[in-house]
Amino acid sequence: MSAARVALVLGGRHGLLGQALTKALPLAGWRAVALGREDFDPFDQGALRETCQREQATAIFNTVAYTAVDQAEDDRDAAFRLNRNLPRLLGLSARELGIALVHFSTDFVFDGKKDTPYTAKDNPAPESVYGQSKLAGEQALLEIAPPDLLIIRTSWLFGPGKANFVSKILDLAHTRDKLTVVADQTGSPTYTPDLAKNSVVLLDSGARGLFHLASGGKATWCELAAQAVHLAGYPCRVEPIATDAWPAKAKRPRFSVLDLDAFTEATGIVPRPWEQGLRDYIFTDLALGDALGED
Repeated sequence: MSAARVALVLGGRHGLLGQALTKALPLAGWRAVALGREDFDPFDQGALRETCQREQATAIFNTVAYTAVDQAEDDRDAAFRLNRNLPRLLGLSARELGIALVHFSTDFVFDGKKDTPYTAKDNPAPESVYGQSKLAGEQALLEIAPPDLLIIRTSWLFGPGKANFVSKILDLAHTRDKLTVVADQTGSPTYTPDLAKNSVVLLDSGARGLFHLASGGKATWCELAAQAVHLAGYPCRVEPIATDAWPAKAKRPRFSVLDLDAFTEATGIVPRPWEQGLRDYIFTDLALGDALGED
């Protein structure tokens, strides 16, 4: 094994992806230092520098973000503070300290008007404050250009450790006979343990720059919900509705499936389908359903 590799995981104590990274990194030979806001103020560059030096960090994984998509429409300053200003400070620190920075972004940087998967070369055109703030964070990092920068756009996260779309659907399905779920938005559902593992592989491969990474395949929110309810064994009907029938302040991309070919070219890995991650989440992480007889 090479010299000790130490990663600070911002959001590693409580975040959905951060917790998954904290588990995935040691399996790849890293020491992971999970950090939450109770540990230090990430906007305090002095504290960040001190933490990096004390832990002898060789990389920072940033999973901290303002993710309340609808609330961001009324709270623009707070969204940009976390999604633009924080990445900018982390980029400056990574450049100064000479360490790698892995920053996570979102499919919301696109307007959803394509009908084929988005590549990192497609022009972003966010139509929500959340998407605009995340794109601004990407742009700030690319301007600073720390030498070991990796920006990973991902989407539709579900997994253990924190409430998410799938867990909320299952909570509702447990007590209801019917659910209605949006069926005219299509994206890339992503199991966080798979995303975490593949993100570390991508960094270790030497790849740098902007990449798309999610679980394989695509689905609508309705398809994801229906599959989750089926696997959990709940007798709840999941019926499709149009986006217009579920009013929301922020505009969502109609189609935001991510093209993963560049990741595969860099690593030789084809991400496994979201359906397999969903089975692991429901049968193993949540201990629901009956895995017997499942492929």
